[in-house]
Amino acid sequence: MTTHFNPLLAAALALSMLSPIAVSPAAAQVVRGIGVVSLPAVVANSNAYKTAETQRPVTYKQSYDDAEARRAAISAQLQPLVTKYNADQQANPNNPALGQQGQAIQQISAAGQQEIQQLVAPIALSRAYVTEQIEEKLDAAVQNAAKRKNIQLILDPTQGAVIYADAAYNITQDVLTELNSLLPLAQLVPPQGWEPREVRQQRAAAAAAQGQAPAPTPPATNSR
Repeated sequence: MTTHFNPLLAAALALSMLSPIAVSPAAAQVVRGIGVVSLPAVVANSNAYKTAETQRPVTYKQSYDDAEARRAAISAQLQPLVTKYNADQQANPNNPALGQQGQAIQQISAAGQQEIQQLVAPIALSRAYVTEQIEEKLDAAVQNAAKRKNIQLILDPTQGAVIYADAAYNITQDVLTELNSLLPLAQLVPPQGWEPREVRQQRAAAAAAQGQAPAPTPPATNSR
């Protein structure tokens, strides 16, 4: 079992899924051997993920500062153009120059967004690297938690498999405990040449289509 996650989705679900999924009558019976776990919540609440989120603004401060400075500069460049466009449109909605003005604004905005994305690319790569390290340990964490609680069937409500479950079935905290033991900390800075799993898969598929072997990339494996 190998599952990959969107870190943003994980963060959104984190707090809610660590709480009991639902409350059932006290007299309800629990069927042994079944567990419910929110793996995105496990990822977002893991010590490795939370520590990395705290460290990243410090380690990548220059990237954050450069992106914010560029964003402010682009905003300052666009503001008078937008102001003039709005004034000209109000004065004469049929002004033929409005089309050119609007196009210029869109081009500057699009180019600026592309610049900012390039500036924050190291930040995004770091987050992907940390998440992949955690994912590499998830299977073992789930299996360890299942063995400790003698569970044979595990369901993930975030995948649409469960619409109701008694709190007694929720083993999210158990899996989180196992994950924190397996991976207390993740490496924040990816090694030179590392690429996210999705990029590696795309390269492998392209290489396979051309009958070539894909180029190797450093794995997201923590030394702990």
